[in-house]
Amino acid sequence: MRLKTRNEVMFELLNYILLTCIILTCLIPVLNIVAKSFSGEAHVLAGDVFIWPIGFQLDAYSVVLGSQKFVSSFSNSVFITVVGSLINVTLTVFTGYALSRSRLRGQKVIMMLYVFTMLFGAGLIPTYLVIKSLGLLDTLWSLIIPTLVSPFNMIIVRLFFFNIPDSLEESGKMDGAGNLRILFSIMLPLAMPVVATIGLFCAVEYWNSYFDALMYINNSKLLPLQVFLREMLLSASDASNNIDMLSQVHVSQESIRGATVVTATLPIVLVYPFLQRYFVKGIALGAVKG
Repeated sequence: MRLKTRNEVMFELLNYILLTCIILTCLIPVLNIVAKSFSGEAHVLAGDVFIWPIGFQLDAYSVVLGSQKFVSSFSNSVFITVVGSLINVTLTVFTGYALSRSRLRGQKVIMMLYVFTMLFGAGLIPTYLVIKSLGLLDTLWSLIIPTLVSPFNMIIVRLFFFNIPDSLEESGKMDGAGNLRILFSIMLPLAMPVVATIGLFCAVEYWNSYFDALMYINNSKLLPLQVFLREMLLSASDASNNIDMLSQVHVSQESIRGATVVTATLPIVLVYPFLQRYFVKGIALGAVKG
């Protein structure tokens, strides 16, 4: 075993110091928000709370979770994320598999059209006019349908299917399997890492999107959670009034905002550990054609 030189040791040490500083820079603000959401009003107003709760209480979460606006926006985000991700992943897998087969006529032309959309966009006003002409304004489908197939995700899936030997498909055909049977019984089980990866991409994108809702949704009952969170953080008025709930307990505005941020972030954070083991493998296998 070769001993590391002094320069190599110093380089690794500097890397660890730099990475630690980056982690702390990202982690400390999050811990501060979480600590404020669990802290008492007097300690938050006095500025005593840093990264550890003082005067532990759950009143802020009671106020937030009891708000009808929060429950409505949370339900909208769950619907958009679940339905949008399922349809998005399904169409992306179908499109990627079809474009990975060399026998598909016009394959190159179709791929050029997909790549073209990655380089050039229609613009905000034409997109709005299309959504309006389709009658999707003030519906949750206006936040799902325009982004149903991501060219980037489709290319990753396509390259993944390229790596699967043609002999597997040929053996399926010899057994009398059709294209759909080959896809679901042979290809899809092998492609679970990349499917989980693009599923996570889609879920995070749908959960965090808010600009489309600002453009296409006027009905406050249909607004997603991120728009509600944006209003909470930017509102200059009392946070408890902003969530339309009169609380009988003493809760600071910072605690209510912190509880809202934590509650809005927690669902998507809890999903990541279950898909993390597929993440690196899916990207690596889908990015290189063997």
